[in-house]
Formats: sequence, C-alpha cells, structure tokens
Amino acid sequence: MRILIVEDEPKLARVIEQAMKEANYEPSVAHSLAAARQQIASEKPDLILLDIMLGDGSGMDFLAEVRQASEVPVLMLTARTGIEDRILGLDGGADDYLVKPFRLEELLARMRALLRRTRGGATTVTVGDLTVDMARRRVTHGGKVIFLSTTEYALLELLARSPGEPVSKGTVLKHVWDDAERAPNVVEVYVNYLRHKLERGEAPRLIHTVRGKGYVLSEAPPE
Repeated sequence: MRILIVEDEPKLARVIEQAMKEANYEPSVAHSLAAARQQIASEKPDLILLDIMLGDGSGMDFLAEVRQASEVPVLMLTARTGIEDRILGLDGGADDYLVKPFRLEELLARMRALLRRTRGGATTVTVGDLTVDMARRRVTHGGKVIFLSTTEYALLELLARSPGEPVSKGTVLKHVWDDAERAPNVVEVYVNYLRHKLERGEAPRLIHTVRGKGYVLSEAPPE
C-alpha cells in the first residue's frame, strides 16, 4: 500500500515515514503541495496523510483539488484543535482528522480503518499454518510472527488475495513493482526470499510454481 505523507515539518515527516516502513507500507514524502501534486500523478497513492498548513498553500484547498479527481482516502493532520476546523475538514472531503501531537499507534489504527473501508472490509487469509492479516499487515506462521520487508509483504499479500489460484509474473510485476518492464527474474528472487522465511526446516511448501502460469499460494501442490 502506497502512502503519501504531505508534511512540511521534516522531523515529523521522517518519524511518520519510518513508522510506515516498519508497518510494511510504502511511504513517500512531499514537503510541499507542488511536490504532492507530482507524486499523486506518478505514484497513485492508496492513502494520503495531509497537513492543513503548508508553506506553499492550504491543505484544505488542496483537499478540494484532490477530491475533484479522486476518491483516495485522505487523513488530515493538524495542530488546530477547534471543532469548527474538524467539521470544515470532514465536510470538505477528508475521511478522518487527527490532531497533533498524536501517537503513532493511533495514526496507524486510523489508517488501517480507512484502508479497510476502501477495500470493503478486513481480510485474513489462512493457508496451512500461515496467516496473513491484511488489516494489520501482520504475518504469522505456526503462531510466530514473520517479519517481512515491504516488497516481500506486498508479494505475499498479492498471492494471499487469490489463494489456490496462480498469479502470473506479469501481474506480480505490475502490482508489486508497478513496472511490467522490470526483469522477470526479480519475481523469482523475491519468491525465494519468501520461501526461505516461510518454509524453514520441515515446514511444507506453501508457494508453488505453476509452469506457464506463475505462482500460487496453497497448502497442497496444484494438480
């Protein structure tokens, strides 16, 4: 999930960005509205964290601009505590509103809630001893938490959204790397990374290669 952080306070932006990475999101930072416009066009984020007061304009005005073109979830961040400001933001198209200072845990929880609404509900997929909690972006195997990189998690989530069904290399390249022109062997490399983490010791294989079709997440080998 791509998260765009529109925040002109460098220290706060870095803290939020690091928290996003640790939660297996793919964050990018825009320190101005001009940069945000470019990144929205090129990256197509799944969620935007938007400060209200920025150096080159109003976050509220920018929100109206975003809403003219997209329904991407927007969570407003602001130091303003007045109820009037919250009403203005929510009526202006914001999906949620968080007052600074805030705890990162609350920010992440609100983000998960917004993304659940966008995806039409929380999803947990279990294949054998493997559980992928897409709401919390949490992976466990045999009851133990498995720590994955952002790219590893994105690949596993894509496979978990279609358990038992082959996912082609082309689809993986498009959804995980957003680049169908990238060398296909990068998919094989990351599939092997996942297998190494999920199939240690005597653990059965869960990610199977289907010749000519791609990869499938299943407890039993495909016939």
